[in-house]
Amino acid sequence: MNRRRDAKLTPVSAPLLPRLRRAVRRTGLDVVRFHRRSHPLARRMQLLADRRIDLVLDVGANAGQYGQELRLYGYRGRLVSYEPLSAPYRKLARAAAGDPGWETAQLALGDAPGQATLHVAGNSASSSLLDMLPLHLESAPEAAYVGTEEVRVSTLSEELPRRRRPGERVYLKLDAQGFERRILAGAGAALQELAGVQLEASLTPLYAGEALFPELLALLDRAGFEPWSIEPGHSHPASGRLLQVDAIFFRREGDGR
Repeated sequence: MNRRRDAKLTPVSAPLLPRLRRAVRRTGLDVVRFHRRSHPLARRMQLLADRRIDLVLDVGANAGQYGQELRLYGYRGRLVSYEPLSAPYRKLARAAAGDPGWETAQLALGDAPGQATLHVAGNSASSSLLDMLPLHLESAPEAAYVGTEEVRVSTLSEELPRRRRPGERVYLKLDAQGFERRILAGAGAALQELAGVQLEASLTPLYAGEALFPELLALLDRAGFEPWSIEPGHSHPASGRLLQVDAIFFRREGDGR
């Protein structure tokens, strides 16, 4: 009886999403299913749960958008967010306030500890320790550099022992605007303590001296990681060419953690 009633409802409810999407798209928006098979964020949250991640190192946190997203969609483990720039760091600290499982640090990460000059982007999120290339400016004029700021730099080899508690499975998220290779180089042996890595990777050069996706893929492969998911990122507004992706890696089975 229940199965028969459900069967009658299915043909009626199935067309609702397409009709809703057509109506909403007229406003320039969209409605999509939040499902792990079709939505990158839903898939990411499933991966974190499946791999039993309970500590996320959020490097390049900006104002805390990534951490807020994790909390919104159900991550309840510990979170440590790093942001070197003063203005976005103040917003990050406010976002984390009142959350006992969310720590923040006003730091950049790199291949050696010390001080560095960071180029401040007009949109703050594209700020980098590297020079910005013309294609990036062409695809995102609002990202043009507007100044510089001196920042403190630490390394993963220093930070991981400070932050990780015994038994925690660690997931490293890197959004460092071309500095990902140097951050991984600064991990040293600590790279073997990570269960997973998510990094923003350029498909074509956007910052001077950055490592592109194939090099980062090979680097992580040598370190014992394999790709589990690719999420589309920044694209060129005129051509539609995809310029960056977020790639998620987990340690191969039988290869340490």
